[in-house]
Amino acid sequence: MFDGLTRRLGDTVRKLRGVGRLTDDNIRDTLREVRMALLEADVAVPVVKDFIDHVRSRALGEEVHRSLTPGQAFIKIVHEELVHLMGEANDALRLNTAPPAVVLMAGLQGSGKTTTAAKLARYLKERERRSVMLVSADVYRPAAIDQLATLARQVGADFIPSDAGEQPAAIAARALKEARVRHADVLIVDTAGRLHIDQEMMDEIRDLHRVLAPAETLFVVDAMTGQDAANTARAFGEALPLTGVVLTKADGDARGGAALSVRQVTGAPVKFLGTGEKTDALEPFHPDRIASRILGMGDVLSLVEEVTRKVDTAEAEALARKLKKGKGFDLEDFRAQLRQMQNMGGLAALLDKLPGAGVLPPGAAARVDDGQLRRLEAIINSMTPQERRRPDIIKGSRKRRIAAGSGTQVQDVNRLLKQFTQMQKMMKKMGKGGMKNMLRGLGGRLPPGLG
Repeated sequence: MFDGLTRRLGDTVRKLRGVGRLTDDNIRDTLREVRMALLEADVAVPVVKDFIDHVRSRALGEEVHRSLTPGQAFIKIVHEELVHLMGEANDALRLNTAPPAVVLMAGLQGSGKTTTAAKLARYLKERERRSVMLVSADVYRPAAIDQLATLARQVGADFIPSDAGEQPAAIAARALKEARVRHADVLIVDTAGRLHIDQEMMDEIRDLHRVLAPAETLFVVDAMTGQDAANTARAFGEALPLTGVVLTKADGDARGGAALSVRQVTGAPVKFLGTGEKTDALEPFHPDRIASRILGMGDVLSLVEEVTRKVDTAEAEALARKLKKGKGFDLEDFRAQLRQMQNMGGLAALLDKLPGAGVLPPGAAARVDDGQLRRLEAIINSMTPQERRRPDIIKGSRKRRIAAGSGTQVQDVNRLLKQFTQMQKMMKKMGKGGMKNMLRGLGGRLPPGLG
């Protein structure tokens, strides 16, 4: 997400970073570049105008001219205004009400409402330890009811059956009653979408809102529709008291215009980003972290949170103890690391959050092949337990057998062994307390307070 914008703004701010003096002329030139970058990212034109006006008024004032590092002062202003544009801080779900707290999902057909309802159920169960029930009030698309039932089983949430012959308001009233009887913390209600906004759709969703009195009314919209996402959200916002927006398919949106436009256009905060097809691919929207990613500073806080949540702590501690005792890092350990990386969304997802990712060549992140991780694991799986423990015995005939067994070439096996040797050296340093030195090397690229 934000690939083009990050690249354009990254080029612009790098020119300023070391500038000892900023003039009105080069500030104007820089703002012109920023404006073009935002428009190319499909940010709504009125939003771009307000943003540039705010940055200009601050940049031409004393704040920059009196700074010892005016280039950095300008970058700081751009960062702060991006944060302000997107909503200052993460706006969490407000579910502190008499249970069940109802979350009503609204949006057009194809926006990802049903999948997002299941993702949200998993998020609330795993991260907030709440009991969640799901119900579908989409009586126009029977497949939507079946889809939600399947997803509910996958995420371990209770599902309240519904039928295409029922009225949506009747389904909602029955589900609310059942959620109360079963003492559910949260009831998530999926609603029907249309291919476009129409009066019948709006009347129905307003009726559901009246019956349910939801704690949260979330508008689900495809981020890849750019300015249209903000305009559609505004139409829904005029019909419903929206409390938040969920931007889906954010991983496929290289521009990011919707994320920058939707709050100012609708007045409703972006609460979540859908970042993939899996049911755990839902991230809270943190404006400050997104602004850092846009400016190529990475998002180390989100990366740390993801590692803490998804890495197998017991496995990591066992490896640390093994290294501390001086026992070597072997291919069994390497395979475990590959699996951990895949659990965290693969190389592309990690790369997006690392500081300095914005300076990579255009399209570099898109060319990262997560299939390579699976190929490496297949090669290791093709080895005997003895070979995994003692990689030094893997010679010519063994390499040919391993390649044949994993459907790869001998060159691929050689490449894996070379990568393993490099990682083995790195792990040896970590076992000797080298982690601190490795982090110190990253320090210059980490946000303040994490170096």
